[in-house]
Amino acid sequence: MAEELTLRPTTAADLAAVDALIAASYRTLLKRDYAPSVLVTALPLISRANPVLLRSGSYYVTEDDEGRALAVGGWSRSPPQGGVGRAEIGHVRAMATHPDHTRKGLAQAIVTRALADALASGVERMIAQATRTAVPFYSAMGFRARGEILVALRPGITFPAVEMERIL
Repeated sequence: MAEELTLRPTTAADLAAVDALIAASYRTLLKRDYAPSVLVTALPLISRANPVLLRSGSYYVTEDDEGRALAVGGWSRSPPQGGVGRAEIGHVRAMATHPDHTRKGLAQAIVTRALADALASGVERMIAQATRTAVPFYSAMGFRARGEILVALRPGITFPAVEMERIL
């Protein structure tokens, strides 16, 4: 019997489950593309759910039939580092898939939903700050690499990523 999966917007009540999922995902999946010295400083800062995103209505979780979070992600008009976004630009936010559930189409379903919702909201292009690990995924989803960037996490702490873009 096939497992029943649910894709739904997150709520504030999902904080602990999303925190655990993001931490498990990043801790495991980023190892092959980042040096331990980068991960030791970055993981504590990037492996946390954003409570504002959880309540936004545009951040989603895929759950199994027992309610376990398997993948998360979404979009916002606000850039990941904060500030006021432009109406025509959306930003993919905090995508993560549990390491035991990669390559099952879960993240693809979330990005597809996010792109459709963003387009319906008047967004013309989406930007993703992709980890090196996620570049092939975003490329397969129609994004193109704009260049390598350093994401400022805290004063003196940056995280190498790739800015990617997709016209909707």
